[in-house]
Amino acid sequence: MNVLVLGGNGFIGSHLLDRLLIFGHKVRVFDRQDELYRKPQSDIDYYMGDFGNRAVLANALKGVDIVFHLISTTVPKTSNDDPAFDVLSNVVETIFLLEQCVKEHIKKIVFVSSGGAIYGTPSILPISEDGLTNPESSYGITKLTIEKYLSLFHHLYGLDYTIIRPSNPYGPRQNPHGNQGVVAVFLGRIAKRQPIEIWGNGQTIKDYIFIEDLVEGIYRAAFCNTPSKIFNIGSGIGHSINELLQIIKEAVNKEFTVIYSPGELYDVSRIYLDVARAKRELEWEPQTPLSVGIKKTWDFVKGL
Repeated sequence: MNVLVLGGNGFIGSHLLDRLLIFGHKVRVFDRQDELYRKPQSDIDYYMGDFGNRAVLANALKGVDIVFHLISTTVPKTSNDDPAFDVLSNVVETIFLLEQCVKEHIKKIVFVSSGGAIYGTPSILPISEDGLTNPESSYGITKLTIEKYLSLFHHLYGLDYTIIRPSNPYGPRQNPHGNQGVVAVFLGRIAKRQPIEIWGNGQTIKDYIFIEDLVEGIYRAAFCNTPSKIFNIGSGIGHSINELLQIIKEAVNKEFTVIYSPGELYDVSRIYLDVARAKRELEWEPQTPLSVGIKKTWDFVKGL
């Protein structure tokens, strides 16, 4: 199939490209910059521009069968700094995307949402796709709003869609010097012999999914004929930050300093995902234990 990956040069996108090429799809990428850790690939058609560059985006959609939407202009922390920008750059531009998908007769759009921010802090764990959604950040609100517009465009125009709600992805090619992805950031600081800063007391519980397992789930959800439109893709297991630090310590076999600071209001304090639907309908389940995934990520980080 002819496939367009919006945000294909990012962390998740780059691994999704590998999967799509292995299975013989003709791949096109729309992104604002090249991959951080690889040169552009000769068998991929690149369209470069910001998500708001509507002319370039419209051209990139021509002749495409399936669109993977992985772009977000914000992260949970930055989204609260300017909610209006978050809505304009993500929700409004996604509505334009959906309108163009209808115009170009796109067969399906696969949206990578959030498996944490849209739920907020749940009262029941693990949380399923039918759980309550109480976002605690503008990021979560915009992700949930886009999900609703996907449902609306399906109702109004028959545009098929699938929504992926991933837990916290980690793995090789995640930027260890960025502000997203605690596993990579922690490993990056260890590699540079810098202290690790923890918001709160380290008891925050999250669900971590290795990138290869996540991409496998995204791929199956995109190409399997299933009754459901929304899938949690995670490990199904919760680990506190302190537990994560212990696993990291064993994986890297290095000493490091940890500094605890006051918690941030945007951060969900306790969540991990129920992945029973993905196991049942996609015949998917995570394959990589956290300790193994961290070792693979450390091998990447220390090689930079």
